[in-house]
Amino acid sequence: MDTSSQLPVALSDVYSAQVRIQPFIKKTPVLTSRRLDEILGARLIFKCENFQSTGAFKVRGAHNAVLMLNGAQASNGVVTHSSGNHAAALSLAALNCGLKAYIVMPSNASKVKIESVRRLGAEIIFCESTITAREEMASNIVKERKATLIHPYDNLAVIAGQGTAALELIEEEPDLEAVLAPVGGGGLMSGTAVVAKSVRPSIRVLATEPAQADDAYQSWRRGALISGAPPDTIADGLRTTLGQNAFTILSKLLDEFATVSEASIVEAMRLVWDVMKIVIEPSSAVPVAALLEKKFQFDGGKVGVILTGGNIDLARLPFK
Repeated sequence: MDTSSQLPVALSDVYSAQVRIQPFIKKTPVLTSRRLDEILGARLIFKCENFQSTGAFKVRGAHNAVLMLNGAQASNGVVTHSSGNHAAALSLAALNCGLKAYIVMPSNASKVKIESVRRLGAEIIFCESTITAREEMASNIVKERKATLIHPYDNLAVIAGQGTAALELIEEEPDLEAVLAPVGGGGLMSGTAVVAKSVRPSIRVLATEPAQADDAYQSWRRGALISGAPPDTIADGLRTTLGQNAFTILSKLLDEFATVSEASIVEAMRLVWDVMKIVIEPSSAVPVAALLEKKFQFDGGKVGVILTGGNIDLARLPFK
């Protein structure tokens, strides 16, 4: 049953997105590790979006949003603000659809993510590393160049597209007890919640966030959207504030929420590298960090974990 019909995004929107974006994305693999199961105390199923095009799940939402634009909306290109993964995702979507892309990036964005955007042919406009500066610069570009804004996480088409990662996961592993994902702006987490609760109502939907960027957790706990302190975390992809649409969805569908330390995020990155031999970025490591910190209890069933991306500068790894 589609329990999402009264929410901004419905399961039907995610199914439509899945068909729409299929020619442009990879169906990423699902991996398991007996050793990690033993270390982390759960039967873990990893959805590896670090193997996705541009190295992160963001291409799903970006392509869905761009493909849904009409001719007038697309005529002057698209613009967004992003620290990296959505920036590269929208750049690729624009390239695939023959559109101009303007990307506002904070001046402290990861070098590897900046180079990815440049390689895809987008025009980068740098700004101060604050949410306000990013939003103001993007707004100026909309006014000056008449480009269409594709918000990095609070656009409904983006949320529906991000939900396709969870849809693939649950189609492959329909008997999951729980599903975990990280929260920044909330696009992935809210899309995941819509899918999980609609397809399998008994599933536990578990959100995770750095303790040093916990505005989403505070908003969920208090029942009101708050701005919180400026995010200061190694998880650069989560240095955003929770969007209104995501807040509406998560307030209705989220079961549990946990925050994690910076040290655990780094430990989780290294653990996944040591055991699974795959690279994940700090944002992707946040749900693994929650498992390391034993923030959730499970009943022995399978637990899905969305590994959101693998874009990291290997010359600046936070561990030796």
